[in-house]
Formats: sequence, C-alpha cells, structure tokens
Amino acid sequence: VQLQASGGGLVQAGDSLTLSCDAGGGSFNTYAIVWFRQAPGKEREFVASISWPGRKKDYAVFVQGRFTISRDNAKNTGYLQMNSLVPEDTAVYYCATDRNLGGSPSRLAGDMDYWGKGTQVTVSS
Repeated sequence: VQLQASGGGLVQAGDSLTLSCDAGGGSFNTYAIVWFRQAPGKEREFVASISWPGRKKDYAVFVQGRFTISRDNAKNTGYLQMNSLVPEDTAVYYCATDRNLGGSPSRLAGDMDYWGKGTQVTVSS
C-alpha cells in the first residue's frame, strides 16, 4: 500500500479544507485509516481515525466538532474534512493505516503499518 495524502493548502482562519488519502492502487480492506499531523518543532500527533469498514471514529479533543473523518471503501480513499480552521492547525498532515478488524484503531504512530507522504496545511490568522 503506497499512501498519498493530498488536499492541503494555504487558507485563512475560519476556512475549510478536505484532505484525501489514496491507497495508491492498493486496498484499504481490513485497515483503519488514521490521520496524524506534525507542526514545526513538535512531535507527530494523532488527529482522527476511522475503523474498517467505517463504524468507529475517533478524534483528538482539539479537533472534535470541527473535523470529520470518512472513507469510501469502493474508491480506497479516506477523507478528513476540516472546518473552522485555526492557525494552530498549521502542520503537515499524514495519513497512515492500522490493521484493523473493526475494533478501535490505535492512536500511536508506532503502531501504524503504512504511511503516506504528508500534505502541508497552513492557516493564516
């Protein structure tokens, strides 16, 4: 699985962006999709996850109510809808996969099986 995250950009505070995570010709079958982000000088942190095939969703407290994670299993694509963006959301966003059979996906970067190259999100004030 060669993941590819896309959809980042430069936006103003209050704007929205939707990130996509493509499986790169592979399949997300039996994998949870997990989004992380890493801001300059900070550790990579968990943002959101969605189980296989999509019944369970988990969000970091700082994005609850603003971000929505989803997946289209037929297209092998995951999404992260980000609303009400704030400058603190500025980071490189990464998607990753965690082998999952319906339980709660891990929030730990070290547990991920595959990673994609990140996409930069910059929110100006």
